[in-house]
Order: sequence, then C-alpha cells, then structure tokens
Amino acid sequence: MRDLDSIIKAYDVRGVYPEQLDEDLAHDVGAAFVQVLGIRAVDGGPGAVVIGHDMRPSGPDLVASFAEGVREQGCDVILIGLASTDGLYFASGSLGLPGAMFTASHNPAQYNGIKLCRAGAAPVGQDTGLRDIRRLVEAGVPAYDGPLGEVRDQDLLVDYGRFLRGLVDLSGIRPLRVVVDAGNGMGGFTVPAVLGDAAGLPALPLSIDALYFELDGTFPNHEANPIEPENLRDLQARVRATGADIGLAFDGDADRCFVVDERGELVNPSTLTALIAERELAKHPGSAVIHNLITSKAVPEVISENGGTPVRTRVGHSFIKQTMADTGAVFGGEHSGHFYFRDFWRADSGMLAAMHALAALGETSDGTTLSSLLASYARYAMSGEINTQVADVPAATERIRSAFADRAIDVEDFDGMTVTGQGWWFNVRPSNTEPLLRLNVEADDPVRMAQVRDEVLGLMRAGA
Repeated sequence: MRDLDSIIKAYDVRGVYPEQLDEDLAHDVGAAFVQVLGIRAVDGGPGAVVIGHDMRPSGPDLVASFAEGVREQGCDVILIGLASTDGLYFASGSLGLPGAMFTASHNPAQYNGIKLCRAGAAPVGQDTGLRDIRRLVEAGVPAYDGPLGEVRDQDLLVDYGRFLRGLVDLSGIRPLRVVVDAGNGMGGFTVPAVLGDAAGLPALPLSIDALYFELDGTFPNHEANPIEPENLRDLQARVRATGADIGLAFDGDADRCFVVDERGELVNPSTLTALIAERELAKHPGSAVIHNLITSKAVPEVISENGGTPVRTRVGHSFIKQTMADTGAVFGGEHSGHFYFRDFWRADSGMLAAMHALAALGETSDGTTLSSLLASYARYAMSGEINTQVADVPAATERIRSAFADRAIDVEDFDGMTVTGQGWWFNVRPSNTEPLLRLNVEADDPVRMAQVRDEVLGLMRAGA
C-alpha cells in the first residue's frame, strides 16, 4: 500500500521521483484514469488519451508507464512528446480528448507530477475525478480483458503556435526588444514556435534575447519559479543592461508568465490582469471577467470601467475554470500569474498572457514605455503574497481578527479571512498542506500598506 496523502494534491499528482512518484504509480494512475473517466471506445468514450511531458529527465519513463496503463485498459494513446502545459491543453481542446501532462511545474528538479484533464482541457481535481482515481489506485485497478489500445505519435507544436497567433494579433506591432528567461524550462521550446519562425509563421518585429532556452530539467541556472524574486534577477539585470522594452519569465511548464518593465521592475500580476481584461472586453463587450479574491481592487474597477462584469472567486484554477464556465466569462486572472482565456478552452496560458503584453506595448507609439502604459492600472500599493509558518493557524487567525475588530469596516470569511478598513484591506489564507498563513495586503499608499503588513505579520509570529 502506498501512502498517497503527500502525492495526490488538490489538482494534480506530484512528488519526488522516484521515492514518491515512480513508474509503477504512473502506470496505475493511467489505468485508473481510463476507468474513472470511461474513456474506452467500447464504453462510449472518445477512446484515446493525449499525453505530453516537460523537460525533466524522468518524464519519458513515467510517460511510457502511464501509457502502458492506459493501453492495458483498452484505450489508445497519442503521444505529443515535449510540450508546455498549455500545449497539452491545446492538444486536449483541439482533439477533443482527455489528457495527461507530466510536469512538476515550478518545483525543484527532483520532482515530477501529472496534471490530468478531461476532453476540452476541463480540469480533473479532487471533486472532478482525482479522488476516485486515488481510491481505485489504492484498491487496485481491475484488469481489462479486451484488446490493448494502440499508441501513435503526433506533433502539434506548429498547430499550437498558429492557434495562439490567431488569438492575439501581433502582425502590426512596432519593433520591440524582448528579453525572455525560460529558466531552462518549456518556454525555451514554445517561444521560438510562437514568437519566432520555428513554426513557419510570418516573422514578427521582435528582437528576442534568449536567456536559458536550453531544455534542462536539472535547472542549472536557477529554479524555473519566477514568483520567487531571486529567480528574476538575471532577467531584470539583462533588461537594464540592454535597454530592452520588456522582459518575460516563464515557469518550468510555461503555464505562467511574469513580466518585467523597461526599468527591470516586476509588473504586478494584478496589473497585467487588468490590462488583459481591458483588451478582452474590447473584443467581447459586456462580458464577465473572473478575478480571485487577492487580486488588486483595481482589477474589478477596470473591468467595470470597460463595461464588463467583475466576478470574484476563490484562489485556485478549478474555481476559476468552473466560474468561467458558469458565467461565460471571457477571461480570468489570478495574482499567482495564471491567466485563463475562454477562447483557449478556459485554460491557462502563460504564452497568451505574454502575447497580450507584447501586443499592448507594440500598439503604442514609438517611445512609449511599458511602465507608462501600465501606470493607470497600478493604482494601489500591494505587499505581494507573504508566507509565514505558524504553530497554530486558527489561533493566529483569531489574534488577527481580534486586533483589527475596532478598525474593520468588514470582515469576510471566504477563502481565509479578508479584513477591510479605511483605505486598506488584507487577506490571510491557510495553506492546504503546510502550517502556513499566506498574507496579502493592499492599501491606498505604500506607507499605510507597510504599516498594516507589519502589524499582521507581528500577530502571526507572536505564537510561532
């Protein structure tokens, strides 16, 4: 019996290879995936699973074992080989098939994982099949006595590039100097196919300065996790040194993108959310736009100012995607750097977010800087997410609630606790897996933000 508590997460399977996630487990997850989703053609399903993997060395062996588990259940396999996670979503959406992406995203080199989706890139999480897959793996997946499925290879990289270029028009932009830090992750595979000439597409007026495009799942330069400031330093330094117009950083599986302006300063993901929301609403007037509860209050303001309907949801891609489906929203943005597009099967794509930033800047007149373009969206001072380890999460939360009781205009218990005061708000959310509280603070000015931030952090740490 395996202990799957630390491996099967809310949205995916992820663990250290091979101590936690090995070929045997991958095989059983593949077999259970077919049974839980009823994918066999004889069961009325689509009859095939599409599988991709990132650049981690353990990927090919894990894929082979997963594919064998799928085949043994009488289901065909389509192997797309190396792919970004949004490349796998493209495959699932365009082929109308369920999929499996082998990646550990931004995690260190010793990890690998499996992201599963239904046909049309619909997520498979704990409440949408992953819990049932786990139960079946633990109980032992029953054997199937029918014919084995078949395996074939299909290269979709060119189709992926063409599809994205059809969603964001870059053909008329002015020349831009762009630094891209792929962190030795899948951005080094997809950027040339979408923004370069690798897919045989018309050339774009982009001069791309490539940092760490060599695919290497050992991450020899820095971890492919741009949410951590130290992993952006090379990009920021290169932008400043070369006078580039914009910098882009992708995480390991390239489903997230972070943007750096011409000064080398990080663009807040909430600011990028507001920018993309305005652009999507220009194409689809009056639509709903999703934002999670820790994005800046500038985001719903911009959505409303542009005739859209802001819809707030919990943090997490399954909540975003479900709310997009329920509301028909055209776009959704998270403060973590995930951006979701209705025209991309409501899936997240770091590349599409990057393309929107390039298009917005490229459509301005010569000399316009990214920082000046984004100034109207960056209306408030934000702390960014701060994680603090605490001994007793409920007790720390109650200390904070009591300390701010006489200053709070509103206290909301929704995905943690959100406290709103005069000219400021903050949210504290417990981690699902660790004894951590996550803090986000926003205020009308930097001084007030720092005061609130430091007071809340002091209360958190008082019982540590």
